[in-house]
Amino acid sequence: MVGYSATNRVRSRAFPFRRLRTPRWAAQQGTWRAARPAAIAAALERARARPAGNWFVLAGSGRIGSTEPFTRTVGGIEVVAWRTPDGRLHAGPGICPHLGAPLGEAAVDRGQLVCRWHGLRLTERGGAGWSPFPAHDDGVLAWVRLDSIGGEQPLESPVVPRRPALRESIAEVATVVGTCEPEDVVANRLDPWHGSWFHPYSFAELEVRHAPAVDSAEENDFFEVLVTFKVLPGIGVPVTAEFTCPDPRTVVMRILEGEGAGSVVETHATPLGTDSAGAPRTAVVEATVAHSRRRGFRAVLPAAALLRPLIRRVALRLWADDLAYAQRRYELRSTGRFPG
Repeated sequence: MVGYSATNRVRSRAFPFRRLRTPRWAAQQGTWRAARPAAIAAALERARARPAGNWFVLAGSGRIGSTEPFTRTVGGIEVVAWRTPDGRLHAGPGICPHLGAPLGEAAVDRGQLVCRWHGLRLTERGGAGWSPFPAHDDGVLAWVRLDSIGGEQPLESPVVPRRPALRESIAEVATVVGTCEPEDVVANRLDPWHGSWFHPYSFAELEVRHAPAVDSAEENDFFEVLVTFKVLPGIGVPVTAEFTCPDPRTVVMRILEGEGAGSVVETHATPLGTDSAGAPRTAVVEATVAHSRRRGFRAVLPAAALLRPLIRRVALRLWADDLAYAQRRYELRSTGRFPG
């Protein structure tokens, strides 16, 4: 990273912002030599080999309440999710076993789903040929286990990344949907070299300090990046971040040093099924858990509701570009034209 040193890092603890002296966009040093297609492909294959236990992210925990059901199609399976009065998360098939009514339009009464077509009641214990799916709420995200499409040995709970304490953090979830497969989303995140080229409005002075080799051992299978997040024109916050893949459909960015150390951004890719043209659709569910050791951060925690829309807006702006990357990758792969 240009101009970044141990001295800068020490100063950042006292005053996190610094003036940027970045070149014109076209005058940046090219990163294409370092972004080796074989290394990205190998990191992706290692991620795809890790177990997920048939768990898929449905949505942010806050999207699912006890007054109306939430529905999403995962891998072509309609899933309905709701909460009982005790706050527990439940999920099951989204097709009514009677005559196929959409349970996403059901009513929730005393913790039970009530079909709007004929009033059939379904509980978290199942009934009438209808069996619930295992569900898990980790406090930030809601998960469902679908053994019929996962094809793996089931796990009792999903592989949830390590996070800072939620009571001392601000968590927000953003979701976008695109025409691609989960691997295209994961591959985007396993290419950190595109950061300051593709997102010049957010990143500057990006340097990949460590990237796994094609034949990397498990303990070296991570990316470490020095990057400055732009907060104002000409002003940025330098950090050191690490990227890892705990399961085949998840990439976790963790800030190791600098402002917000300990914060994580989890990018989860959930396959939805195919559209009317037979093209795959994938939901990108990105959870940001912002944390800081600064005393002032605790003071803003009561105002978290005001900050969450800003966090979500930043994530959605980045994914406007990154989803185009993932969709382009899928388009080329599916037509045999992908050069990587």
